[in-house]
Amino acid sequence: MTREQTRIVRRTRTVDFMTADQWLLAASDDGWRSHDPWRVMRIQSEFVEGFENLADLGPAISVFGSARMRPEDPLYTLAHQIGARLARAGYAVVTGGGPGAMEAANRGAFEEGGPSIGLGIELPFEQALNEYLTLGIQFRYFFARKTMFLKYSQGFVVMPGGFGTLDELFEALVLAQTGKVTRFPIVLVGREFWTGLLEWLQDSVLAQHFIADVDVSSIPVTDDLDEILDIVIGKEV
Repeated sequence: MTREQTRIVRRTRTVDFMTADQWLLAASDDGWRSHDPWRVMRIQSEFVEGFENLADLGPAISVFGSARMRPEDPLYTLAHQIGARLARAGYAVVTGGGPGAMEAANRGAFEEGGPSIGLGIELPFEQALNEYLTLGIQFRYFFARKTMFLKYSQGFVVMPGGFGTLDELFEALVLAQTGKVTRFPIVLVGREFWTGLLEWLQDSVLAQHFIADVDVSSIPVTDDLDEILDIVIGKEV
């Protein structure tokens, strides 16, 4: 049976264009005095739309990872299993809504009949929301989108990925380190992929006392499906 999907998508582009973030941050924007105050209203609308559509989401876990992960990759299969198991346990699965690892987690949740949420972002190149969503929201501004991930998720599962994945990971680590969020489990999936980063944090950043030992030692990394679920929701499902 095909499940009807609700999508909130503001626009679709097939060619390169300047995103709202680019316009906002452009140093050469001569019209800032007249344009920026009105941009505040647009930014406000993003927060209102996100809050309105996610307020009744219920317990949720965000799954991050590369949009370039291929379906034949074993980690794609693992992300799919994570999404399915989370849905089975009564959790919504929240991703960036794109392909790759995000699609895999959304697909797992969708096929189990659970809430499958995609929080997309306007980019200068086309990246459509994947087809396994029960709700998709396309954001213009990264900071509004990040707020939704953090406000409506009870934990993060972080698959291998690039700069975007690293940005989301370190954003969560900083908020946990500074006490801005409490009881916010984060688990890294893919021991081979993440070991180098953890060793660098230990040998370089911690060694120079830029962070505390607990900041590194408290980051779990695993490839075991049951352990992943146990870390983020505290029980096996």
